Amino acid sequence: MFSNFIYFIIALITLTLYQPTPEPAFNPLEALAGFVGLTAFFAIYTRSRFLRLARRVGFESRYRLDHRFSSLMTRHCILALAVFAADIWLLDLPSYLQPFRVFSILPTLENLLFLLVFVGYLSIIWTYAYDAHNPIYQSDISRGTYVYSNIAFSVPILLPWALLFGISDLLLLLPFDLPKRILNSSIGQTAYFLIFLIVASVFAPVLIQRFWRCRPLESGHFRQRIEELCRRAGVQYADIVYWPIFGGRLITAGVMGLAARFRYILVTDALLHLLTPDEIDQVIAHEIGHVHRRHLLLYLLFFIGFMLISYATYPLSYILLFFFKPVLGFVLAYELNPATVLYTLSALLLLAGIIIYFRFIFGFFIRNFERQADLFVFRLFPSAQPLITTFGKIAANSGQPADKPNWHHFSIQERMDYLRRCEAAPVWIKRHDRKVRIGITAYIIGFIILAAGVFQLNQIALNQGGRYLSLTAIEDYLAKKAFQTPEDALLYGLIGNLHLERNNPAAAVSAYEKALALNPDLPDILNNLAWLLATAEDEALRNPRRALMLVRKAIALQKKPHIWDTLAEALYVNGHIREAIEAEQEALAMNPEDRKIYEDQLKKFREALGEE
Repeated sequence: MFSNFIYFIIALITLTLYQPTPEPAFNPLEALAGFVGLTAFFAIYTRSRFLRLARRVGFESRYRLDHRFSSLMTRHCILALAVFAADIWLLDLPSYLQPFRVFSILPTLENLLFLLVFVGYLSIIWTYAYDAHNPIYQSDISRGTYVYSNIAFSVPILLPWALLFGISDLLLLLPFDLPKRILNSSIGQTAYFLIFLIVASVFAPVLIQRFWRCRPLESGHFRQRIEELCRRAGVQYADIVYWPIFGGRLITAGVMGLAARFRYILVTDALLHLLTPDEIDQVIAHEIGHVHRRHLLLYLLFFIGFMLISYATYPLSYILLFFFKPVLGFVLAYELNPATVLYTLSALLLLAGIIIYFRFIFGFFIRNFERQADLFVFRLFPSAQPLITTFGKIAANSGQPADKPNWHHFSIQERMDYLRRCEAAPVWIKRHDRKVRIGITAYIIGFIILAAGVFQLNQIALNQGGRYLSLTAIEDYLAKKAFQTPEDALLYGLIGNLHLERNNPAAAVSAYEKALALNPDLPDILNNLAWLLATAEDEALRNPRRALMLVRKAIALQKKPHIWDTLAEALYVNGHIREAIEAEQEALAMNPEDRKIYEDQLKKFREALGEE
């Protein structure tokens, strides 16, 4: 599940970074053919690789086959990400949903649709991996159960994300200005995320256990022992349920839920029928250890830390681009679009942050939390021998070597060895607890330092000095060129934007004019210049008639809500009030999320017409 979490985050980044092109490279039929072709290639290739592995059963050791199976799963999940990125970036599939208004009103719905496409690619992997999985691990579960169980493991990832952003979309649709102001500010977004994270951590287990098709453990010997153990440990819960994951064939248990009223203890059939009563007790004691040590609460802190890292990527990219001269020199020398480079740098930094953070920092804590939960057994029992024998049965039942490394768990052999060490010398229990405390303290200190650093990065990236440096560097580059090309129009457009941010409209107009002289068909630059000419306070800059001409050309090139809004303003200042109202209504229809802006404009136009 933890690996899937990283895959889904990368898929989300792929979606988030996508920018629709005015004219996709393929028509809808060609894009559909490309999608079907890529999917068919992926399915055929995946099937052939896992069938090839299945044929090696009986010719290689089980441990060697297990290693091959794990490596093949990882490689094909990465390939699934590559095919998914091709669907988004090369085939421009999201652009074909733009005519459907529901996707502009609820952008999370569009992202969810494409995430389900990614789930489909993973399902292809699981469908064909089954052909190798069952003979290698001597399993008798059905293909449907294997695939469904893998999909079910994705629910704790997809469900909170869909609710988080889906609710945000609905709040932005409300006819009130306050939700928009809150969600459009960085502080408001952070507060919303934290509140949602806490609420979801409390209530999500109710939905997740239903998606997993859990059912209450019936009254009897097993339930009585677990209930008695929970009473001894002082742990409250909502219910004890069967966990039918992978047909219940895995020897495993789990606990989820921060609040006792919504906490569930999960057990599988294999756990209850392949372990002795003493072994079952100690597995449950391990899960109780997670509750007592507040590991679930600490996981929330780690997700907040990841959010902080994600906030740092954009300002850090800005500083790398505009303050680190080799990077800026490379961008200018190869005439790259700085905005595209900035976006790409942010994506690469975020991807690196995900891998480093979850693989090493989160991985360190989750491994040591598991060991700490193992050691909690010594609080309830004089010996951990039943848990040690349980680990031996898990290794034998799974078909995996006991010393198989795992980034989010210590190997089974390491866990058994450490329990034996603590049995012989209990001082090792205190040493491990001290190690975890030091780790958490260091994390919190690092979190505070990082928070301060992110704030400083934002200040540096947003201050006038940073803008001035980027502006002068680009202007100097353009001034030194022997001749200028249409591609330089984008740089002049960036200069205009930077001058506009510095409240220097005359310089902005000059830069936009230079951009259009090099390339007269750039809709955003036409739009920006038209807005300035229509609204400038300086009478020397105002030119309503030319503003209307420019924005009419822009809307003919690209029908976007902000260009409709500029057209409406240009029509208004030229006295065409009724046409201005019609244009503003087009903007509102295309972008209801910014309803307040467009409705204020409509009110101004109607008042001028004498309707209000």
